[in-house]
Amino acid sequence: MILIRRSMNLGDLKIDKTWTLFLDRDGVINVRLIDDYVKNPDDFIFVEGVLEAIRDLSEKFGRIVIVTNQQGIGKGLMTENELEKVHNKMLAEINKFGGKIDRIYFSPFRKEENNITRKPQIGMALQARKEFSDINFKKSIMIGDSISDILFGKKLKMKTVFVSDDVSLINKNFRIIDFTVKNLCEFSEKISN
Repeated sequence: MILIRRSMNLGDLKIDKTWTLFLDRDGVINVRLIDDYVKNPDDFIFVEGVLEAIRDLSEKFGRIVIVTNQQGIGKGLMTENELEKVHNKMLAEINKFGGKIDRIYFSPFRKEENNITRKPQIGMALQARKEFSDINFKKSIMIGDSISDILFGKKLKMKTVFVSDDVSLINKNFRIIDFTVKNLCEFSEKISN
């Protein structure tokens, strides 16, 4: 049994073009590689239905940004140039389907470095607001598949959406998770109803 306390449903949120959607990448947009990193475009596989979901969400939100930890760079397993090639492929497909991503922010640092840009720290969100001054974190939603994503959103008073069906993990963290969905498609459907 999921113990998340919800005073509202996702459909109750009044999303309009003044809202910003923050998305984690691995596990939300693309299939997460277990114990590995997406190091080249061939490794990048969209989660089923994500392209349609991003297209639909692009019509609802004023801005969509991706915030992604990429410690594979800090570990020397890939370069920023290789990451850019991955992101170029991702953006081309999203654009082809009629969706839009306003900006991608990434943190190349290893977890143990505890850099301000690495989630759950809020540096990438601050970079986004510096670039897009109209971002209001209280009118923002963070969607991620790790607790560090949820903590990132909570620190900024965003609504948090956890992509997971791990009931024990959800129950353990129910105080910081506002909503749960199994994938981005379900989120898109729920805010449309």
